[in-house]
Amino acid sequence: MSESRQATSDSGLPRLLIGCENDERREMRNISRSYGEEEEEEDDEDQSMERQIVVGICSMMKKSTSKPMTEILERLCKFEFITVVIFPEEVVLHEPVEKWPLCDCLISFHSKGFPLDKAVSYAKLKNSLLINDLNMQYFIQDRREVYRILQEEGIDLPRYAVLNRDPDRPEECNLVECEDHVEVNGEIFHKPFVEKPVCAEDHNVYIYYPTSAGGGSQRLFRKIGSRSSVYSPESTVRKTGSYIYEEFMPTDGTDVKVYTVGPDYAHAEARKSPALDGKVERDSEGKEIRYPVMLTAMEKLVARKVCLAFKQTVCGFDLLRANGHSFVCDVNGFSFVKNSMKYYDDCAKVLGNMVMRELAPQFHIPWSIPMEAEDIPIVPTTSGTMMELRCVIAVIRHGDRTPKQKMKMEVRNALFFDLFEKYGGNKTGKLKLKKPKQLQEVLDIARQLLAELVQHNDCEIEEKKSKLEQLKTVLEMYGHFSGINRKVQLRYLPNGQPKASSGEEDSQKEGPSLLLVLKWGGELTPAGRVQAEELGRAFRCMYPGGQGDYAGFPGCGLLRLHSTYRHDLKIYASDEGRVQMTAAAFAKGLLALEGELTPILVQMVKSANMNGLLDSDSDSLTDCQQRVKARLHEIMQKNRDFQ
Repeated sequence: MSESRQATSDSGLPRLLIGCENDERREMRNISRSYGEEEEEEDDEDQSMERQIVVGICSMMKKSTSKPMTEILERLCKFEFITVVIFPEEVVLHEPVEKWPLCDCLISFHSKGFPLDKAVSYAKLKNSLLINDLNMQYFIQDRREVYRILQEEGIDLPRYAVLNRDPDRPEECNLVECEDHVEVNGEIFHKPFVEKPVCAEDHNVYIYYPTSAGGGSQRLFRKIGSRSSVYSPESTVRKTGSYIYEEFMPTDGTDVKVYTVGPDYAHAEARKSPALDGKVERDSEGKEIRYPVMLTAMEKLVARKVCLAFKQTVCGFDLLRANGHSFVCDVNGFSFVKNSMKYYDDCAKVLGNMVMRELAPQFHIPWSIPMEAEDIPIVPTTSGTMMELRCVIAVIRHGDRTPKQKMKMEVRNALFFDLFEKYGGNKTGKLKLKKPKQLQEVLDIARQLLAELVQHNDCEIEEKKSKLEQLKTVLEMYGHFSGINRKVQLRYLPNGQPKASSGEEDSQKEGPSLLLVLKWGGELTPAGRVQAEELGRAFRCMYPGGQGDYAGFPGCGLLRLHSTYRHDLKIYASDEGRVQMTAAAFAKGLLALEGELTPILVQMVKSANMNGLLDSDSDSLTDCQQRVKARLHEIMQKNRDFQ
């Protein structure tokens, strides 16, 4: 008989048993039913021995002895009729299931290196009550199966497609990759999109960004030190392995992690999205900072559905809150909340009640089942009342930029007209081209016309040669296209460009033409980025608790407010590159982010038609603006001192 190891309470009484053999079960049941009570008569003690319910913990030792598990099991042992036995890892890995300890209720779950097949065999052999279904844990290891089950249960999840490169599924491997989108088995995903390995144990998830936002990809991985992702300039998808491609959900930079304990209890926490800047926020003890979140009624229903669909009493899954809806994007199976004493209490109560009701309903059950996690505290103010900042609206101009430059030219070539019609310019009479593919087409036309000029010395074309060359030169700058730094506008002129002077009459040509306007420059400078970040850091001081040196400490004031969803932060920007990059740099400073601006831009900044804040098509407003400008011009032209 191997010697059993016991974890003891502060009073020295046994709390948990680790590694009991079958013939030790009676010795194990001799544990006192309540700590500190006096010894009873022998008959009563024999009766109490038969009443003990043994809860077995079968997992890898790293999980069985983790702090959350230990905290919960110690509380579980306080139930009068429950004893906990932890299966030794050596026994689980190397002994046949017939020699595993006996138990009435089994808590068992898969992690790296765990023999799930043996655990399934043990459950069949002993017919113990299962807290988490073992067969379903095979499905949780495959993201394809997880998504299939979620769909069957009517649970919202991002639009997705599966690319199977398995030899036995050749019909499901049709990938067409373009510059700003991929087509997977006929389903098109525009960047940004997410690429996930089908194996749930593979945490190398990539997010690909559009060229208009700077391109490249964010590469997520299991936390290493203080990092959980890194930005890469690589924009092409992986060519080996099977993946799930899914639509990117704009979550404003936070993820919600939900932890169920049965279908009627769910605890939720928010953390900074690992895709935002890859920097893991940690507290003074080195633990990742997370914040409690209140779930909506619909989200609680989703938690119940996930728990029941996967038959996992203790279950963790990820929620994405985007566009007013909540989507499930991952189911992790058995997982606990870390560093929450309230959760430890609640989890032990729910599990203990569940075990008692199932196996010994005739006994008194001491604790009521908690239904809610703790509420979020309201921020107290210096005046002693419970107050909170309700709303802040800021309209911010872009930061320092390079000079804006513009070149106009009249074009009549059929190639330009074809391009104009191709992108719908004939419907409105004007067209804006910013996408890399569109700018490449303009460049191709300019190159073709310049090549023709070398062969034909036509006077009429020759006078446009200098502008064609400038068009070509500007479009070839930087070696790659990005919608952030260049654009081409085309406007239909039914009678051609108006004559500038009478001397040009002979050179003017009849018929319609297009006015091509090339704009470049006006890019946010490094100084402009610094300005925006500094403003973001200073802006944090607006919230109670945010005072100090730009509120550089995490977890206070506005940072905590954002992570707990107790406010609704929205950042909008026009489609101008310098404006979008300013907004991203401001968000970086405001939310204490690190790294490249592209991931921040994609997740935090929403594109919107903000031109109405500066310009307007309304005649009355335009008239008012013109009068104000005229008055300002008049004042500024006067040669006198301003008081």
